[in-house]
Amino acid sequence: MVTDLADKSSPQILLLAPDLLGESLALQLKNFEPSYDFVLKSSELSQNPSLIIWSIEDLELPNSIQLELRHLNKRWNPSPVLILLPSNIRVKSSLLLEFDCPGILQDPDLKTLQQAISTLINGGRVFKLKSPSLVDVNKSGSTIGFGQWLLISGIQQIRQELYSIDTLIQYYKSDNFAYLMLKGRKRELLSAKSLLLWMWGPINSSVATIETKPSSPQYTYDSYGTDITISSPDSSSVWKTIYSRLIKEIDSELANTTGNLLAIDAINPIKKQILFTSLLNQLDYVLTKLRSLNDSGIKNLQVWSEFQTEIQQQAIRAIAGKYVRILKGGESIAVGEQLTRDAETIGTDDELPDSKVMLEPLLFDKPIVIDGQQLEVNHPRALLELENYISNWLIRTGELISSELISICADWPELRTYLLNPKLFRTRELERFRNQLNSQNRWQELITKPIRLYESQRHIYSFQKGSIVDRLVTELRDEELKQLGWWQKQVAFLVEARDALAPQVQALVKRFGDLLVVLLTKVVGRGIGLVGRGIAQGMGRSLSRS
Repeated sequence: MVTDLADKSSPQILLLAPDLLGESLALQLKNFEPSYDFVLKSSELSQNPSLIIWSIEDLELPNSIQLELRHLNKRWNPSPVLILLPSNIRVKSSLLLEFDCPGILQDPDLKTLQQAISTLINGGRVFKLKSPSLVDVNKSGSTIGFGQWLLISGIQQIRQELYSIDTLIQYYKSDNFAYLMLKGRKRELLSAKSLLLWMWGPINSSVATIETKPSSPQYTYDSYGTDITISSPDSSSVWKTIYSRLIKEIDSELANTTGNLLAIDAINPIKKQILFTSLLNQLDYVLTKLRSLNDSGIKNLQVWSEFQTEIQQQAIRAIAGKYVRILKGGESIAVGEQLTRDAETIGTDDELPDSKVMLEPLLFDKPIVIDGQQLEVNHPRALLELENYISNWLIRTGELISSELISICADWPELRTYLLNPKLFRTRELERFRNQLNSQNRWQELITKPIRLYESQRHIYSFQKGSIVDRLVTELRDEELKQLGWWQKQVAFLVEARDALAPQVQALVKRFGDLLVVLLTKVVGRGIGLVGRGIAQGMGRSLSRS
């Protein structure tokens, strides 16, 4: 056994896996990590394990996995737990991140597993989950008829129900009543399948010929879609992880998928990348400087507003370049110096959240509240939420700078070929873009913003797989609502009036409908009936006389 070869004083790692897999994994890991003692049974432990590796083959019941995790954490506290998942799973990554463990790996290779073990033992966190891409297995070049479509879709739905019932039957074996109910439901589904085959199937059809392809969606798994590695539990390591993840996003093309017009769309793609990289580097510098201050946390956050202007100026200098000179009115001018003078006062964005949301977790290890849960800053869900807020700050600050640069380029034509997208070199296209952007901003300021404030929502931008996306998050904004101008308050008042009058209008329409039904059935209908009866009686008398 592996334990017999190991030193009794070496750190022990408990492997919870099927016998064959566990022994193979222990031998392979022992070759890479001879200083660790890998054991396959808890009875072989001579001390509290330094790490617990749990290999899960079936993940159909996530709640039972979470329950078992609680038992493991309670029994072996404070030993961290690393979960190994198979390549094909049907559970969303967001649900897996809620598991109460510091590490989850999906179908890792030996090197990835070795690095994860070292990180977790040193107090870090590792989450590597693959992104599934859906493949339509029923896609065919030929069209199908209505009957064949009913047959295929019906068989697929029945098979999915049967799969779920088979899983529940295994779970409720000890409950006789639930077991009998599930077996009865299964018989009903099998009968429905036979009826479908009899009605719409070919003459010599059978279940085997109809179900040659699986009915459930098939997924091919790409590289790690969720790749989070935190070397240590402190906020400094969290920031390093966020920084490295955002740098990878910025290096891509960054397509705009928000459905709105963005000012950064006008900037040359290379300059856009330089802009975001400079902002991220400046934020890194500011966070380092704030950590070094000896003042209280409140004073640290107060100086943040002073750093904002400097961050914007440094980003403009990075875009302009140090030694670039361009003609302006026949005179060669240093671009960096001119731009920093022209863009000396850049406005603010009211949609930016309070700086405390972004800074306090990174500076003071303050927990983040998500869905009513208070999560440590090194929790993967907290890290992703914090990354979204930093991305929002990057994009909105980039929007402010880009808007100012567009205005400067309108008065400095020679600068357009250096900063702007080629399609905006022409004056007409640039002015059209500016007008569309200004109209959109006015609409959002006068109409969209008061509605969002009244609905307690905030518009957030973020990076996602090489694109800029947006979403609405719930946030209490009552104080901002009170500070709105007269027109914006009227918009919010109209929304409130609509909510107040909607029940009354619905009741009025319902009562009017009830009245109309009474008129049609009791009055008009009865009158028509009486007329018809009189006609019938008159015709009866005339016939009898004749």
